[in-house]
Amino acid sequence: MGDKSINNTLIPLFFESALQTGKCVLCPNHCIIKADKFGKCRVRGYDSNLKPIIPFAGKLSALAVDPIEKKPLYHFYPGSQILSAGFYSCNLSCAFCQNYHISTKVDTNAKTISPEEMAEITASSDTIGLAYTYSEPMIHIEWIKETAKLIRNKNLKNVLVTNGYINKEAGESILENIDALNIDLKSFNNNFYTNELGGSLEPVKDFIKLAAKKAHVEVTTLVIPGKNDSEKEIEQIASFIASINSSIPFHLSCYYPTYKYSIEKTDPIKVINLAKIASNYLEYVYVGNTGIAENNTKCPSCNNLIIKRAGYKVEIRENNNGICSNCGKKISLIL
Repeated sequence: MGDKSINNTLIPLFFESALQTGKCVLCPNHCIIKADKFGKCRVRGYDSNLKPIIPFAGKLSALAVDPIEKKPLYHFYPGSQILSAGFYSCNLSCAFCQNYHISTKVDTNAKTISPEEMAEITASSDTIGLAYTYSEPMIHIEWIKETAKLIRNKNLKNVLVTNGYINKEAGESILENIDALNIDLKSFNNNFYTNELGGSLEPVKDFIKLAAKKAHVEVTTLVIPGKNDSEKEIEQIASFIASINSSIPFHLSCYYPTYKYSIEKTDPIKVINLAKIASNYLEYVYVGNTGIAENNTKCPSCNNLIIKRAGYKVEIRENNNGICSNCGKKISLIL
């Protein structure tokens, strides 16, 4: 791993300049940034001459090999391992953030890894590719675009784990070499996005629609008691996902108290029951952090067991080119 600066090798994208202030148009925050300042994300800014700068490109918070199911992705090369690169900071402000120790800061002393170095590390990792994850990766779009292109050239996979809060042009740009995504849909209530996260709902919905046309997509909702755990809201989320494609896998995950939230942790039984409601709209619904529920993949037509899961242990029972051997239904699965 190198520690050299790569700022001069990456061209800052999605910035606008003005006489006294500059504007970042990467995400819907549309931060107006003064000279020598950064936007809400803390990583994208302008120098004293209002020239766009991305000084923290390639500074990673973590680098580890994970099961693909940890992203979570259950229908994309199940049972495989993927190298995971973590980032710093975020363009939303979730008071319940489970990775707040990296999403709320930038470590200026972290080592810098160039896209070329990252591609070589990934190629030697004996995994299917690289996941951009842990904190919000898309605010580091220049580094990811360049790295993903190099990863794709090595016939490896690119996975994006994101909050989906990005403008259309930037979203289209980053998806060029992305193979799979897990996108957070934190609520179906715009007031929740505005008051709790400092963002808005519609851009996330738009990005999910866009990504589903370009790559394999799975969606996750963290279920928080009293915030987004009503049957009506989960029904709305499931109905929205189904309007795009009813075979998109949907993950409902239990919240636990962290960062600024002291709300009591989610009852696993509640999440399991909400998953049953979502299953009225979607073919594949999974629950996370319950400790009691199975997350097997079954044929939505005949209930034939396709994949058996116990934690991150995966047993593929059916490998018939994505076709259920019992009834012939096409299973939404990439093996």
